[in-house]
Amino acid sequence: MRNLVPFRDVNVHASTSHYAFTSPSSPSAQTLVIERPSGDIRLNDGALLGAKRVSSIAGILGIIKLRLDTYIIVITKAQPMGRLKGHMVYKIMATEFLPLRERTLHDSDEDTYLTLLKSLLNTGPMYFSYSFDITNSFQRQASSNPSHALWQRADDRFFWNKFIQSALINFATGATSVSGLRQPGAHQTGADPFILPVMFGMMRITSTRIKSTALTFALITRRSRHRAGTRYLTRGIDEHGHVANFNETEQVVVLNDGARGSGGVGGESTIKNEKVGGFDSKDMQVMSYVQTRGSVPVYWAEVSTLQYTPDLQIRGVESAIDAAKSHFDEQIRIYGDNYLVNLVNQRGREVRVKEAYEQMVRMLVSGPTESTQADYVTNEKIHIVEASQKNQEYDRLHYVYFDFHNETKGLKWHRAQLLLDQLKNGLIQGQYFRGIDMPGDSQGQLEVRNRQTAVVRTNCMDCLDRTNVVQTMLARWTLTRQLTDIGILRPGESADDDASFKVLFRNIWADNADVVSRSYSGTGALKTDFTRTGERTRAGMVQDLTNSITRYVKNNFSDGPRQDAFDLFLGAFQPDSSGIGTSQVFVDRRPILIQAIPYLLGMSFFFVLVSSLARTKPETTIWPLRIFTIAWLVVGLWCFRFIYTHGVLYVNWPKLNTPRWANEGYQETMGAIRKDKLIGPFVARHERGASTARISHLEEGKKRIQ
Repeated sequence: MRNLVPFRDVNVHASTSHYAFTSPSSPSAQTLVIERPSGDIRLNDGALLGAKRVSSIAGILGIIKLRLDTYIIVITKAQPMGRLKGHMVYKIMATEFLPLRERTLHDSDEDTYLTLLKSLLNTGPMYFSYSFDITNSFQRQASSNPSHALWQRADDRFFWNKFIQSALINFATGATSVSGLRQPGAHQTGADPFILPVMFGMMRITSTRIKSTALTFALITRRSRHRAGTRYLTRGIDEHGHVANFNETEQVVVLNDGARGSGGVGGESTIKNEKVGGFDSKDMQVMSYVQTRGSVPVYWAEVSTLQYTPDLQIRGVESAIDAAKSHFDEQIRIYGDNYLVNLVNQRGREVRVKEAYEQMVRMLVSGPTESTQADYVTNEKIHIVEASQKNQEYDRLHYVYFDFHNETKGLKWHRAQLLLDQLKNGLIQGQYFRGIDMPGDSQGQLEVRNRQTAVVRTNCMDCLDRTNVVQTMLARWTLTRQLTDIGILRPGESADDDASFKVLFRNIWADNADVVSRSYSGTGALKTDFTRTGERTRAGMVQDLTNSITRYVKNNFSDGPRQDAFDLFLGAFQPDSSGIGTSQVFVDRRPILIQAIPYLLGMSFFFVLVSSLARTKPETTIWPLRIFTIAWLVVGLWCFRFIYTHGVLYVNWPKLNTPRWANEGYQETMGAIRKDKLIGPFVARHERGASTARISHLEEGKKRIQ
């Protein structure tokens, strides 16, 4: 009988000629064999003998080919996070790299590749389940084909290890390999149980009560693997319609989870609601509500130059129309009507992003109609762009701009309710998902009683801090509506009326904000004091200042390697084995003088500090020390000015897929430095015969996948 779900227990048998993977709980299942060092994959009937070492693992994360060797990444430790509908969900806690070569070869680039991957796996929150598809919302699961293997049902956007699973997927389906490994033979369903889909994001599952009603409350955020990256290095949309920092967040309530017929939902459980379909306390049922966030779908970027506010670049909106169509084609197909909530500022540098987004919507919808609401705070509190007629799919886009910055200025966060009031009709019409467990279905499929037919897609500049506040507000309102519809709450009551659940709800959503923010910006989210307490506090403002400073440092000096790790893991960059020993990707090829200036700045600071603190005897001549101090002070000030003025040279850019605008900025800055009368001749002399020194690595081993 075909195994449709991954094995819960896997043993890896290591020998000099192969790695063999077996499941002790399924002795009749075939053994997966990966030959060493060729990487050929095959299935064997029965166990293989001669293994030197036998280890127990939680699963195979994937197989990745680097410059010198190919590695099997296995999950060695997984932490249970809780159960959904009786299915346990795990978080990856530790991994191990198994090289195909018996004797490890050393190369500086190979070592750096491994360091990047291990850093991502150690810090990236990744989750999986052996029997439950956590990459899909409950609504999409209800429409999936249970006769397919779990990995075949996974949502391609959130199947985070799909690239490094491609060798096993190609072997199972009989497709041609794209990873350099050889998979002889045709379709092999025996490999299906070894393919384990993994999700990147946030997962919190908690058993709680509301008004004495027992339930399971869960919050799941799935981060897209397309156009994944860091804050200032991935903005806007790409040519395939994928936007930066796209996340789907699903809030889930499960009643009678794993305890059919017991527990009940309290005294109000028999209340009926004709619109939703009533509630039977004996059945397990699931209610979920999905929201999305993603960058503004036009071509735009923010170029780091060491200044606190990066340079904003926006290409013509017309050039992004096809990409935006691809993006919204997918969004409408999956979610239905899209309410595009835009929270960027209407003044200053962000207004250009706002205007570009609105121009894009006008170009997409039929006969766009616009309306603006003003109040005593701002002359554009709400700005709406919608289609005047329903002639095409894009007319299901509803653009809603809210002046979040001005309306909530001065700690008046309660005024975000104005946006909710504007969206209420759309939220009511868009509904939410509700399904009842079918007792006679061995596959655990839900009987759908209600479907969500619209989604709120929220964005600010980063799709982090302001977005978190709004998504939490919408989730709270929808939860109250769900619990009222099934009779747990009476009309007029709120989920926040239960004090203990109120604290739980706020903290889970604040934790979600921190996870999404760390993945993109490197720090926890801003404004989470409001999410956790319902109030904006002075302590929260101090914490936001700390996070903002940390973001500045990380975005300029450590996001390059983080972006390289994403590109390597997701297959946006595939190392090339040519030029080993002669060409190194991660070597700093800037002129020596340019590299030395920060060290010279540190040295000058040290000498000025020492000379300022030095004690001298009364009879000692002072002027030589003062001249020494002034000289180093002048050197230090010159170095600081040089670094700040030419900041693009000192940002830690990605080395694997360096952004085009970063290369252009580097070349422009170097051109200006060569004309400098003081250091220009020294830089030109150093670069003689090596004019492409800084970016020569871009063509070495670079290979993008579609």
